[in-house]
Amino acid sequence: MKKKLAMASIAMVLILSACNKSEETNSNDITNGEASPGNGAIDHGVDDNKVGFSMSGDQVEEAENVPKEEHKAIMAAFNEYIESFNSQDIDRYLATLSDKKYDLQEERTVLEDMFKSASVKRDPDNETIVKYNEKEAQVFSTIKTTFTDMESGVENAPEGRQVTVFTKEDDQWKVFSIHFIGDEPDK
Repeated sequence: MKKKLAMASIAMVLILSACNKSEETNSNDITNGEASPGNGAIDHGVDDNKVGFSMSGDQVEEAENVPKEEHKAIMAAFNEYIESFNSQDIDRYLATLSDKKYDLQEERTVLEDMFKSASVKRDPDNETIVKYNEKEAQVFSTIKTTFTDMESGVENAPEGRQVTVFTKEDDQWKVFSIHFIGDEPDK
């Protein structure tokens, strides 16, 4: 049963980052099966054309060019994305996603199936805007996602780092893509 829940956990991460309309392959995307050439998402600097961030020690460097009102709006959008998922309010959650990137009907089907068999909760920490321009913002966070199989009660709680990319659509920040790197479990 633990294997089943672990596989469901991994599948959920892959599905939520892969269920989008784009057919493009991102060489830094952990879900495409290709090794990233050179630098990983944690150890490289910000490039204007890529998802990424810089770390100094254990500290994530916050983007310095974010206007105060935009910072507030971006963090509110991130919090809504997390809270709507945790409350299993599918309509509310889908409203946080970019319909230019995600197939919302496919997302609905995946979420309905997942929420029927498991309780899922995301606990973010260290939320930081690491890249910003007027059309796009990237929010870094460490996330613990707890999956509890409703039938068996078995729990799996993978942890990792995530960059959530937001785009501004009709004056609202929407989730455009999610890039997650799991941490090695403590032995």
